[in-house]
Amino acid sequence: MPNSIREEKLAEKLQITLADKVVKSQIEFGELTIMMHARDMLSVGKLLRDEPDFGFDTLIDVCGIDYLTYGENLAIKHELRDKRFGVIYHLLSVSLNHRLRIRILAENNEYPVVDSVTEIWPVADWFEREAFDLYGIVFDGHHDLRRLLTDYGFIGNPFRKDFPLTGYVEMRYDENQKRVIYQPVTIEPREITPHVIREEHYGDCES
Repeated sequence: MPNSIREEKLAEKLQITLADKVVKSQIEFGELTIMMHARDMLSVGKLLRDEPDFGFDTLIDVCGIDYLTYGENLAIKHELRDKRFGVIYHLLSVSLNHRLRIRILAENNEYPVVDSVTEIWPVADWFEREAFDLYGIVFDGHHDLRRLLTDYGFIGNPFRKDFPLTGYVEMRYDENQKRVIYQPVTIEPREITPHVIREEHYGDCES
């Protein structure tokens, strides 16, 4: 069965089964994406895993996203201008050989919280910790939500669009104290203009 037909059939089944829980559905580049409300992720996730017609037994990836500047110069979908943080899930059914992408948006831009799906797909553990660390998205129900990639004393969330490129602090080894210490950033903001050197007559056409 061609991929496009397979995805269309899956989209129809999802629409019938989930009804109004599917906010939006689209197929692009042979991939099906559905958008849902964050409050429905747990109940829908269990159904997608357990329902024989879907059989999404494998969670491939979970990633956060920051829509802070998304579509500033474009007339795009209202929900992406309203809500700042989203979570993307990539699911695979090994037995039925089909895939699904789910996008949900956190309701609160100041304190983004979504339900953890570790009870459905335990592999979500470190994926959710990564999104918590880099975006500050809190996964309610996660059994051990700690930073994963940055240091425990790290300030802020480095993948947020408003996080400064230089960060807030820097660390170095202090020879006198014999330990690593934090200090204010010493890098001064500057605009870098590359200096290009070319040979004489570079690019001239031969006569």
